[in-house]
Amino acid sequence: MPHAACYRDAVDPIRAAVVQSNATSDHAACMASARAACEAAAEAGATLVLLPENYSGIAPASRRRAWAFDPDQPEAASALAPLCEISAKYPVWIVAGGTPEAAPDGRLFNTSVVVAQGRVRACYRKIHLFDANVPGQPPLRESEEVAPGDGAVAVRTPWGVVGLSICYDLRFAELYRGLADAGAEILTVPAAFTYPSGEAHWEILVRARAIETQCFALAAAQHGDHGGGRRSWGHAMIVDPWGRILAQAQHGDAVVLADLSPASLDEARARIPCGQHHVDAQRLRVEVIDAR
Repeated sequence: MPHAACYRDAVDPIRAAVVQSNATSDHAACMASARAACEAAAEAGATLVLLPENYSGIAPASRRRAWAFDPDQPEAASALAPLCEISAKYPVWIVAGGTPEAAPDGRLFNTSVVVAQGRVRACYRKIHLFDANVPGQPPLRESEEVAPGDGAVAVRTPWGVVGLSICYDLRFAELYRGLADAGAEILTVPAAFTYPSGEAHWEILVRARAIETQCFALAAAQHGDHGGGRRSWGHAMIVDPWGRILAQAQHGDAVVLADLSPASLDEARARIPCGQHHVDAQRLRVEVIDAR
């Protein structure tokens, strides 16, 4: 299937920002940091800002429920109200990656929330939950506290379609292929990659998702120690559809900015028209030949 039709209202480059932060269990301090980062990005001319996963705090679900949002009144939650205020003050769209949302089964959803013009515009609930044993880290069982989402989400904005994802989703290429087929030109990846897996795979995966979909990839990140033996890799980055890193943080808090040019996206897709050539995985017949 070729790339879907372009939905851009504007053809000029837009300035995007990805945030790198170090979340703790102090929700108020984390929100003050998120607010400051979004305001700094907006003051620098960014019209699209991506916050990392767990921007509102890292803590057990019993504590995160206090700042989780109700889907019927999302703007009232302490994790979203300040972001709604900023998006009403500035002409900026904020993608709040990894916001806790109350789930019907008593767990939480890990939700990427798009905020613009003072209100919530779209939500994506993380599909792939991180249950893994990473060397040098305590075992992580996200599914014990988090319920999985059941569908992908892409959002039409004035500068094109933005495909939403969160952290561990990055390892599942079929999600991003589906977003690109739905018209996505910008992919958002808010993350809290563990230090060992991030060091080995983060940059490779972000660039691969950009290259294979021929989209811009915005990857916000947690960094540093979070307590309890948990440590994140950082290296937030913005990658263009040719796989070039336009901007990248190292370690430490940061707001990383880059201008996204629609012309460079169109050029990449014209050079190598992958969207016209790929085979739908659901229709792909795989023959296994026993040659023993």
